[in-house]
Amino acid sequence: MIRLILAIPFLALGLFMFFSEVVGFYKFTYVMNRMHAAAMGDTLGIGSILIAVGILTGSLSAALKLVLILVFMFLTGPVVTHLIAGAEVETHKNAGHEYQEVDRR
Repeated sequence: MIRLILAIPFLALGLFMFFSEVVGFYKFTYVMNRMHAAAMGDTLGIGSILIAVGILTGSLSAALKLVLILVFMFLTGPVVTHLIAGAEVETHKNAGHEYQEVDRR
């Protein structure tokens, strides 16, 4: 029972992140904004869900396997997103007109 109480907030956070990802994906019009919403939602959502499942299993070996999956997702997700963004920048002909620079002074 205590494991369920500990896991529910992580499950709720994961579901919220997946829902935010879907809303962001459909709300944004530019491909880079959509990609950012999808990448952040996947990374945080999967991380939260895997933490909750690790708490619910109660087995150390299963939790270690889930940690390995989590590390793999944290390493591969941003790399793939960066490669897709680089390919979009290289193939998009009017990329300079659509990007907006932010003055951070």
